[in-house]
Amino acid sequence: MNKVLACVITAVVGYLLGCISMGVIVSRAYAKIDIRKYGSGNAGMTNVMRTLGWVPGALAFAGDMLKGLLAALIGKWLAGELGMCIGGLAAILGHDFPVFLKFKGGKGISTSFGFILASNWVIALLLIPVQLVFVLTTGLMSLASIASSIAFAVLAFVFKSSTVYCVTAVIACLLSLFCHRSNIVRLIQGKENKLDHKKITEKSKQTANNFKNRKKDGQ
Repeated sequence: MNKVLACVITAVVGYLLGCISMGVIVSRAYAKIDIRKYGSGNAGMTNVMRTLGWVPGALAFAGDMLKGLLAALIGKWLAGELGMCIGGLAAILGHDFPVFLKFKGGKGISTSFGFILASNWVIALLLIPVQLVFVLTTGLMSLASIASSIAFAVLAFVFKSSTVYCVTAVIACLLSLFCHRSNIVRLIQGKENKLDHKKITEKSKQTANNFKNRKKDGQ
């Protein structure tokens, strides 16, 4: 297959995969709601977790991560490293700006992690403690995600990755910063909301009970 054609196919497939919003799917399945109308209005894992609880949040994360991983692997199969990077970026763009959801998606962190896991699992593993340290010490998921995005770009250069991969890492980082722009403003103002583990646990119980009741009622 012609490499240009392979890259175009990769970009289209990656974007369409990214447009599958697991946050929207999970929220509709669990609570019959559109998650974009609740909480922060974001379709990503964090808003799902804060609105519906731990399990829905974990499912949204897993599904969104899988999109980035699959897009990268398909791209690698079709067009090597360039295809892998194009597929990964396309999936992130699809997640952030899904055409089927009026371009209102998430912030790309879970999908980015899937791409990183497929492209360089060592960097992916190193990013996990970065995310955890910031979340556990500050309680700010947005700050942790921003720090991880920057760390990814830095680690791509530290590991002396190819020019294509380094450029991809920088673009992914810039996309994350753009999607977190409102969070950055609130962080500077000291108004960003912290994760409330007790509240999320309560939401988990409430969502589980409501889900069981709907199944009993045959809804």
